[in-house]
Amino acid sequence: MGNRSLGLALAFTIAAGQAGAACRDDRVSLRGDWGSAQFSVEVADDGQERAKGLMHRSEMPKSAGMLFVYDTPRSVAFWMRNTLIPLDMIFADASGVVQKVHSNAVPLDETAIPGGDNIQYVLEINGGLADAMGITAGSQMQHPAVGAAAAWRCDR
Repeated sequence: MGNRSLGLALAFTIAAGQAGAACRDDRVSLRGDWGSAQFSVEVADDGQERAKGLMHRSEMPKSAGMLFVYDTPRSVAFWMRNTLIPLDMIFADASGVVQKVHSNAVPLDETAIPGGDNIQYVLEINGGLADAMGITAGSQMQHPAVGAAAAWRCDR
């Protein structure tokens, strides 16, 4: 890991460590063997919001993302139609456990990116961050939308 990537990972880890286990609708926390991270998020929890996603945006702050929330677990596939920035897609099950990470989805590519079966949450962040930070399958996601079955519960 280069100095820039290490510095970025440390900044995210420190921010997440200060936050504890409190949850907010506009924030997603992730943790794993690699450490922890926190992202400011917009939540897309209805069909219209999920269909639009991060389309037509020319940039996104490094510590930001979009959390796609489905009512129930399902098979999901995403594409990059009208999406101008490379993205990492983090696919999690009903308990918020990451099942798959797709790194650096290519802007404007309409090829389907399957996330797998039984996916209920998808976090999109800037391309390359998941790899730089070490976010992998098995990491845990924390957000108020992840309910009673959460592997990492919210303290409220």
